[in-house]
Amino acid sequence: MSDLNALFEAAQANSKLLAERPDNPTLLKIYGLFKQATEGDNTAKKPSFSDIVARAKWDAWTAQKGLGADEAKQKYIDLIESLRA
Repeated sequence: MSDLNALFEAAQANSKLLAERPDNPTLLKIYGLFKQATEGDNTAKKPSFSDIVARAKWDAWTAQKGLGADEAKQKYIDLIESLRA
């Protein structure tokens, strides 16, 4: 296992141990980076506008389109670390 994958797994664990719950825009960014790192570009059908939560998650993931898995993992790690500081 690469160091990046180990750091990514540690960041996932640390994301559950944050002293304060991040605000919604930050949570959506965490979600989008995680999905991009683990699944790649979003190919799911866009949820209806009435499903606000699903739509926000879809938009957050789609915003990361084109980002490689390793780069998404690094951005995820950096974001979680910044929230722990």
